[in-house]
Formats: sequence, structure tokens, C-alpha cells
Amino acid sequence: MPSADHDLGPQNLGSPARTVLREPPAASPEHAEPSRFIPHVQGLRAIAVLFVVLYHFWPGRLSGGYVGVDVFFVISGFLITGHLMREIEATGGVRLAQFWARRARRLLPASLLVLLFSALVVASPYLFPLSALPNEVREIIASTFYVENWYLAISSTDYLALSGEPTTVQHYWSLSLEEQFYVLWPLIMLGAAYIAVRFARAARRRAILWTLGVVTLASFVFCVIFTITDPAPAYFVTFTRMWQFGVGAMIALIPMLRVRHAVGSFVLGWAGVFALLYAAFFFDGQTPFPGYMALVPTLGAAAVIAASNTQRWWYPTRMLSIRPAQFVGDISYSLYLWHWPLIVIAPSVPFWGLTIYHRVALLALCFVLAWLTKRFVEDPARSWKVLTRRRPRVTLWSSLVAMILVAATAAGAWAVNAPAYRDGVAAIASLREDPPECFGAQSVLDPACAGTDFGDQVLPAPGFAAADRPAEEQCFVQLNDTRPVTCEFGSDAPDAPEIVLIGDSHAFQLLSTFERIATDNGWHLTTLFKGACPWSTTPLSTPGAFGEACTQWRENAVEVLEQRAPDAIFTAAISTTPYSTAGFDSQHDAAVAGYREAWAPMLDAGIPIVTVVDNPVWENDPNKCLRTRGVAACDGPRDALLGDQDALRDAADGLDGVTVLDFTDVFCDDTTCFPVIGGANVYRDEDHLTVSFVDSLAPQYEVALRSALGMGDGSLTQ
Repeated sequence: MPSADHDLGPQNLGSPARTVLREPPAASPEHAEPSRFIPHVQGLRAIAVLFVVLYHFWPGRLSGGYVGVDVFFVISGFLITGHLMREIEATGGVRLAQFWARRARRLLPASLLVLLFSALVVASPYLFPLSALPNEVREIIASTFYVENWYLAISSTDYLALSGEPTTVQHYWSLSLEEQFYVLWPLIMLGAAYIAVRFARAARRRAILWTLGVVTLASFVFCVIFTITDPAPAYFVTFTRMWQFGVGAMIALIPMLRVRHAVGSFVLGWAGVFALLYAAFFFDGQTPFPGYMALVPTLGAAAVIAASNTQRWWYPTRMLSIRPAQFVGDISYSLYLWHWPLIVIAPSVPFWGLTIYHRVALLALCFVLAWLTKRFVEDPARSWKVLTRRRPRVTLWSSLVAMILVAATAAGAWAVNAPAYRDGVAAIASLREDPPECFGAQSVLDPACAGTDFGDQVLPAPGFAAADRPAEEQCFVQLNDTRPVTCEFGSDAPDAPEIVLIGDSHAFQLLSTFERIATDNGWHLTTLFKGACPWSTTPLSTPGAFGEACTQWRENAVEVLEQRAPDAIFTAAISTTPYSTAGFDSQHDAAVAGYREAWAPMLDAGIPIVTVVDNPVWENDPNKCLRTRGVAACDGPRDALLGDQDALRDAADGLDGVTVLDFTDVFCDDTTCFPVIGGANVYRDEDHLTVSFVDSLAPQYEVALRSALGMGDGSLTQ
């Protein structure tokens, strides 16, 4: 997070509120060094914020741009540690209240302004889906009090996932972590200095250096282990990131790390820049991160900071000091604050498209808002006389009051919309229990429904479609988790036929419907799901731990299948899975071969398999269009949305014991695919179906399963 700490020069030390170590102070820092501004560090901040912003605007083009926040952590560790160390050496302590008050004046006004904007936006059902309101309000409150990273860690949010409905303040996780650093770091440094002076008779600087070194090393080890064992929360928690601040701190505390030799500085600086570029372009959402891979951007940023020679124009330190880089660095904090909520909200704005021109225009708007916020909020707030001329506690109490007011505004948004939210929940429950005649897929599949006109009806409502999903998320494993988690539904009778539902999230989207089918028929349903990991043998093209975890999960899942020996297996998979093409001519061939090889042992054991051709995959959630435009305005071109839907069909071709269901002609006609079919809202996001729509396909699923179990001939007229 860009904290814009480039103004951490000498502070006003006039306040008596200070934690002091009783040792003769050195010269006052006001006179030690008149300026601490380092231009190339400001330029490095520009690189970092551009990485993050461009990653969020075009994640496919800059897949590792999220490493920009890691760069900010290193910068903050360097600047804050240097500032605190100078004050400790000059005065024997740190005026903690003054330090925290200064940070509050610097960071809170712009931060609370954007949070207030988000709170007002979510109060409008036209700009934000009603189904997301409770989580949005919780995250605004968590962000207001700078615990958003812990909220996301506890809820195990995958920040790098590109599906779902993110909140407008999800990016505040890094600001929260940095604020926690501002609280913990000076306390750690003061504690080390106090012990050194009081008990060990040792030099404060050496004690602080060793203490921060131990903290940094311990945090890194914890980061690597936690990323391997539980990667989703590991991305957010304070202790997995503290080492990155520590790396910056080492540069501030160890003078020999600042390379002023011309050749050394040149090589070190450009090596750091190239390391950052490598991470930004070659890392992606499946890179095990932070973990050991975070060393690349962290050490890259440290190398750029450490390169201190500015003699020649071609040195990175000089190139990062040019005026455009300084301007972006100056507005980086506000640019970081504004860009994400605008990205989340823009697709819901009436008449706002998603073309390259709209994205560029939105990016330009982000820069304008960032400059205005810097000019009229950030800069004036630092020197408000009503605060600067009073004791630091006035600033701190005023900040707390402002935070409470923002949180109250968010709570008010919930109070206003809570009745509508409850109505939406009740409407989904009612729709699942008693759908209209000819609803959803049956309007196409049932000849008796021909000509039924649902007009502009959309159920569930576009603002609530995201809530129409299976509730049993404990059955779904993600990321690096290799456990073959099974869930059991339906009949527990010993002689009940057993069906296994296995696959990725496109199998998971069928769970609620299959649970009902199993219960109604007295069958036993067992599930095996892993996100982005279809039941196949072809490795994913995704490098690193995620691809390895998928391979291991498949092996574990097969062991479960062999042990259970079910009566039938149903599998589904998203058509855009990135398979490795090693040994194959194309992705299609790799997918077909992987499915066939995975199915073969089960078919040889006499276990029938049912699969389904994948549904269309949209570039953006159709509900964002449906909330502001007519149903007909939100259709999509068939050729662009279907992808490689033939892989499962071709894999089943010629295999005895495999049944393929193909609903492509339900989703699309010859040229167009539809987000609303028979009055049913088909999608809850870009590619996952609502449970209500899947329920409308239940007769077809049930007949296919009955046929596989030897209970019928596959006819709906049985």
C-alpha cells in the first residue's frame, strides 16, 4: 500500500508526550540532516502503484502486478525505520503519540474519504448488488478500523481470484497491514533499545538491528510455511508480511548496504528493476504467494533502494527521479485508494461499457481523482492548525471520531437496505421450492412450454443472483489444498445406490440440485470438489504449487473413488481449464486425453460415468448489465462465449458406459447466448450458474442418473 512516507523528515519534537530511554541524547534531528527525501525511492513508489493499478485494470496483461504492494512494504520499512532510528539516537526515545498523530493526519483523511464514498455507493442498489451488501458493510467497517487484512484472513478470501463479487474496499487489506506495522514497529524498536540500555549495557543501534533481524527472519520462515499449509489467509496476515518491512529496515540500519560505487549501484539498481518486471509479468494468481516467491519483488525493491549513485542519467536512480515518475509517486497513495472502487462500480453504471476506450477513460479518471485528493485533502490535512497546534491526542481522538462516523454511515446503508435484503433471501428460497411453470431451461426443453412469454421477468433479481449458490462451501477445497474432502448427502441406507459428484467449481455448482435429487430418490450422494481442478490426468499448465496440488488432489480423489466403488459417477468441468500441452498438438487434445485416461479405470470396473458439456463462459458478470439495462441488451455472441465446449463430448465419444448431457442449445441459439432463459437468471457471476437455473435442469439430470444406475432407459416419459 502506498503510504507516501516520503515526508518523514525531521519532526516537531516540541511535544512532551514521548517514550524516552534515559541515555544522553545526541544532536537534535532537526539539525542533523535537513532533508530525507530520496527521489528514486519516490520513483520506485510510482512503479509499485502502476503495477497494482494496471494489474487490476488488465489482469491478463500484467498477471503479477499485485507485487506492487510488496514494494510498498519494503519502502515503508526503509523510511519508517530510518526515521525512528534517527529520533532514538538523537533524543533517546520516540514521541509515540506524535508519531502516530502525524501518521493519522497523513493517511486518514484520504482513506476515510474513499471509505465514505464506498459507504454511500453501497446504499444504492443500482450501483451495487444487494446480495453483497452485508459483506460490503462488514469490510468497510473492518477497513475503517484497519483490520481488513485480518477479516479477509479469517474468511479465507483469495485476493488473487478473479471470479466472484469483490467489495469496493478489498484493497484496504494492505493499508490495514501497514497501519499495524506503524503501531508494532516503533514498539519493537523501543523495547530492544530499552533492554539494551537498561540490562545489557549494549549499544542501542546494535540491539535494534539484531532484534529486527530476528523478527525479519522469523517472519519469513513463518511466511514460507504458512503459505504452503494455508495459502489463502497467509496472503493477508500481519506476521507473514512483517519480514518485507524488515528487509527495508536492514537497508536503513546497515550503511554498507547502501551502494554508492558507480558500477555497483548501476548493476544493483537495474537488477532490482528487472526483478520487479519479471515478477509483474510472469507471476500470476497461481504463484504460491507470498511464500518464498515473494523474495523476488522484495529483494528487487530493496536493490533499487540500496542503489544510491545518481551520477549518470542512465542509472536507474536518475531515471526514477524524472518528473513524471515523481508525479505518479506523489499521488500514489490516493491513486491506490481510488482505483479499485471505481473498477468495481464502473460495470454497473448505466451506459458504461467495458471496451478498451472505457477502461482507459476510467484509468484517466483515477489519476484525476488522485491528484485532486492529493491537492485538496492529503496536503492540507497534514498542516491543519487546529490539530498541529494542539497535543497529539487531539489528532488521535479526532481521528477516532471520524472513523466512527464513517462506520456509522456504512451501518446506515445496511439499515436502509436490510428489509430488501431479507426479501431477496426469502425470494430465492421460495423460487427454489416453487418455481413458475415452464421456468428456466424447461421453457426450451419441454414442448408443452413452447411460446411461453416471461416478458422482462428475471428471477432471481440481478442484484441478488450472486446469493443463489450452493451453501455447502466446506465441501469445496481451493488453492494448494490437496485433501480429498468428501461430503455425504441423501439416504444413509446400506442398500442405497451411491453417486459421486466430482470435479471443479462447475461440478460444485450442481450440488444443491443433486442433493435434492438424491434425497427424493433415496440415493446416497458423495462429493469431491477442488477449485480449478477438473477430474482429469493431464497436468495443468499452471506452474508452481497450485498445479502440483491439483495433481496430488486428483491422486487422492482416485483413491477415494476406488475405496467407495460407487454405483455411478457424475463429473463436470469448466471448458477454459489451462492444460499443459506437452506431448499434445493442442489444448483440446490434451483435455480429451486427460478425461479419457481418468475415466478408464472406473469404466473398467463397470462404474458408469455421466458428464455434461460446459455452459458458456462470459467475460464479465451479466448481472452487472442486467441491473441497469434491458434483458435483450445483455446477450452475448455464441462464438465468443462457448470456448472449447467439445472436449468433454469428444472424450466420451465411442466410450461405452459414458453418458453426455449437452445443454448448449438451451443456453444459446445459432448466434447468441442468453443471460436470462425462461424468466430465470442463468448466471451468478461470469461462468457459474444460479442454483435456480440448475434446478430447472433437474429432470434431465435425474433421468441420466437413473439410466446410469440401470433404473430406466433415459426417457423423460418414464
